Amino acid sequence: MHELAVLISILGVFLLGAISPGPSFVVVSRIAISRSRTDGVMAAIGMGIGGFVFAIIAVAGLTAILLQVEWLNIALRLAGGAYLLWLGINIWRAAPEPLEVADTASERQSTLWTSLLRALFVQLSNPKTAIFYASMFAALLPSPTPSWMFFVLPPMLFLIEFGWYTVVAVGFSSRTPQAAYLRSKVWIDRTAGAVVGALGTKLMVDSLRSSA
Repeated sequence: MHELAVLISILGVFLLGAISPGPSFVVVSRIAISRSRTDGVMAAIGMGIGGFVFAIIAVAGLTAILLQVEWLNIALRLAGGAYLLWLGINIWRAAPEPLEVADTASERQSTLWTSLLRALFVQLSNPKTAIFYASMFAALLPSPTPSWMFFVLPPMLFLIEFGWYTVVAVGFSSRTPQAAYLRSKVWIDRTAGAVVGALGTKLMVDSLRSSA
């Protein structure tokens, strides 16, 4: 019973972490609004896969290396920040372009995979998420940790990330948000691009300050 309570508390912490606003929220909501509900759900799957990967890495203890090897930690944070900045610039630059909707099945399939991969790359590009996973595992897992938890946690964390971002995708792909987006596409896209770019810039600046 104690171990089950620990598991529930860990899942609760990670749910709060997933809900907290960040580049992942911006990207999934934008995909859901600008493309389709199915694209948004595919993006949610990408976020879930990213959470699963981070959980596996944390279970393997590899993120402890990031906390101890400073140059590697800084390099990954700079690379992640650069990717987010690049993504933000591209979103901003594409803001005036008209929205193109895929009509054929092959076009839709291509768009769906693009949505999944974009969300996955955004999730994996943020080393802060990896460190959050490692820190929470270190702080909340009991000692000794039952072996079954190492097998249960990664798929459970996939479900948390996927579940939350599916809620985001469904909510933002509804008719009212889509109509509002089409009316104000340029400014919404530029705001989204600015937010993602600012988060990437902040990640790089914080990394450089920590190395000074």
